[in-house]
Parts: sequence; structure tokens; C-alpha cells
Amino acid sequence: MFEKILFATTASPTCDHAAHIAFDLAKKYNSQLFVFHVMGIPSHGFSPFMVDIRTGEQVMNDKDYTDWVRDEIQNTYSKQLAEAKSCQIESLVGIPHTEILRKARKESIDLIVMGAHTRQDEEVGASRFRSIVGSTMQQVAKSARCPVLIISRPCTTCFWYFSNIVFCTDFSKASYSAFLFAYKIAQEIGCKIHLFHTVDLSIDYAGQTPNQLEIEGKIKEAKQKMKELYASKMEDFDNFDIQVWEGIPYVEILKFSRERNADLIIMAHHTKEMDPEKALLGSTVEQVVLRSACPVASVNHPDKVQ
Repeated sequence: MFEKILFATTASPTCDHAAHIAFDLAKKYNSQLFVFHVMGIPSHGFSPFMVDIRTGEQVMNDKDYTDWVRDEIQNTYSKQLAEAKSCQIESLVGIPHTEILRKARKESIDLIVMGAHTRQDEEVGASRFRSIVGSTMQQVAKSARCPVLIISRPCTTCFWYFSNIVFCTDFSKASYSAFLFAYKIAQEIGCKIHLFHTVDLSIDYAGQTPNQLEIEGKIKEAKQKMKELYASKMEDFDNFDIQVWEGIPYVEILKFSRERNADLIIMAHHTKEMDPEKALLGSTVEQVVLRSACPVASVNHPDKVQ
């Protein structure tokens, strides 16, 4: 299913949960795994110095430092690397999201695995850093041609033991790509897929008292649309259900996922019909990623899911 997996890491404890999933998937599918680390941002011009990604300190970019970083990565993932059949480690200097996307294009990666953020919770400014527009995770999710699996919390089950996948839709073009990915995984693993949509009251009824009959009408309409767009495309696959709730999208998605003991949430990376290259990571996806107890897959393009 995944011939090539790119694990983007800082080789710090914040990426441990993502590492577990990345190596787990590579083992399951006999995938070629690329452990990829951007160790620093280059200084201006041809300066031999760079800013270390993890410490923020300016360091000399020479062979000794490069070898030291590579040794650190090997030591950090020594146990997983010992069991990996096909794995490459690469570390270089550059803008993190640019280099990750470039590597994914160069190797024709099928799946990118990464953490939701790169700073420890106790670090100063960590909570603010995790939500600023332009972070590595947001930029990769926006522009990647393949699905991006974002791990924010520990995953208690192995990927191939998943039993419940929640696919969240807003009926956008990008959402259909996310559906294809969800359907593909559900077929491969043999698990249940929950087709979920939220009637967004924060948009339609801002400052007004919602009319219950109107809300129920929208719920009925959404269910019918989900049958036509998604259920009709699943042929003989019948291990699914359709649910439509009303409320604030990210809140309802999280509540529904907890109720169904979701192992994975799959959704489009943005919610508006626009050029993916110009879209910012949707606030709904961002809130779900940072609060979800299970991995979240952000899907942008149909390239690797059809």
C-alpha cells in the first residue's frame, strides 16, 4: 500500500510517537523508509554557519557536525533501525518544509509521517508555536502531493490493528481525495469507516437562534449527499456508517471520534474550494490535529490515493 514512506523528524522526544507509527507502517508494508532530518537553517549568503533547528543556536556547518547529527539520529532510533529492512537516513541544511517537500517529490513518496510540532510542552512559547501559521507541519500539509499522517499523541494500537476510521467531510473537492484515502485504508485493513459531517452552526447561525426544523433539514440533506458521493462509490464494501451532527466542526469531530474509539481521523487539509497551493491549513484541521487522541491524516491531492 505504501511503497515509500518519508518520516520527517527532529530526532527529539516530540517525534517519538510519530517514529513509532512510521517504523510500524514500514514493517507492515515492507516499505522503503526515509528517515529525514533538516538539521539547521542556513545563514545569509555563503556563510559556513547555520541555525540549529532544535537549539536555535548558530553552529558551524562542517563534516564533523554533520556526522555527529547522523550518529545522534542512529542512536535515537537504534532499536527501530535494527528491525527495519529498508531504511535510509538523510540529514541536511535548509528550510524544513521546503526540504521535506522536495524530498517527497524526488522520491515519489506515498506517505509523509511527522509530528504535530517540534517543541517540548514545557518550553517557553511552545503552545503558541504549535498554532502559528507557517509552521513546518502546516506548510507540508498544504503542499504535499501525498497524504500526510500527523501524530500528536501516543498511538495505542498498531496501524494494521485499527478498527475504526473516521472520515470527516465538508463536501469539498479536497474532501473527496481524503475519502479515497480513507476507503483505500479501510479496505486494506478491513476496518470500519465512519463517514462524518458537521452542520456548522458557527457559520450559518452566528448571532441567531437556530431553527431546529432547518437544522434537521440540513442534516437530512447532508446524509443524502454522503450516500450519493461516498457510499455509492464503495461497491461491495459495507462496513461503514453515515453520521451527521450539528455544532462547531472540530468540537463535534473530536467528540464523535472519542465516542467511536477512533484509531485514525482522515480529513482534507483545508475546507474551501481554492487552489491547494494558496490555501492555509484549515482551522478545523489544525484544532483536530492538536487535540486528537489518535493520528490525523491530512489529504491534499488525489495523486497518491486513487
